[in-house]
Amino acid sequence: MTAMEQTEAARPRGTRLPRHARRNQLLGAAQEVFVAQGYHAAAMDDIAERAGVSKPVLYQHFPGKLELYLALLDQHCESLLQAVRTALASTTDNKKRVEATMDAYFAYVEDEGGAFRLVFESDLTNESEVRERVDRVAMQCAEAISDVIAEDTGLSRDESMLLATGLGGVSQVVARYWLSSASPVPREQAVSLLTSLAWRGIAGFPLQGEQH
Repeated sequence: MTAMEQTEAARPRGTRLPRHARRNQLLGAAQEVFVAQGYHAAAMDDIAERAGVSKPVLYQHFPGKLELYLALLDQHCESLLQAVRTALASTTDNKKRVEATMDAYFAYVEDEGGAFRLVFESDLTNESEVRERVDRVAMQCAEAISDVIAEDTGLSRDESMLLATGLGGVSQVVARYWLSSASPVPREQAVSLLTSLAWRGIAGFPLQGEQH
């Protein structure tokens, strides 16, 4: 039973959810349907049925399928960005910081709700509003990583962004491969391996003030 179903089962019949709670419930149902079926195959009927509401109730909160999808995408792009920022701020030890950031991507991909598929594997990337959001969160994550690289190494903004984009890209691609291939390598070990690879590269750039 999903968390949404448990909430519904525990709620007395005949009561009305507050608007914010209802919206979250609908987003939860939409996520399940979009992840399972993809955007194009999903129908508002399916989402309303999954949420246990009528279509008019669904349309009171979201005027159409695209608006519902974009709201869900916004939510999960923000979750990824916050996870990366939290990882970067979790320590001042740079190797541990790289490891924490890598693990943030693995944790995001491993989440049982499968929300990462909406961000990294959307079947709607030809839609400009979707593409803009996906590109923006990738850029924001790279900028967060870049800020740390620039501060520690003294590299230029452009140089730091190249390295940061590489670190973020490698993290999400490897994390997705690890999940989709059902790799027998435990997550902790996978993160450690990837961290070793990345650290051997990034550690070659000396900290500001160090002698070459």
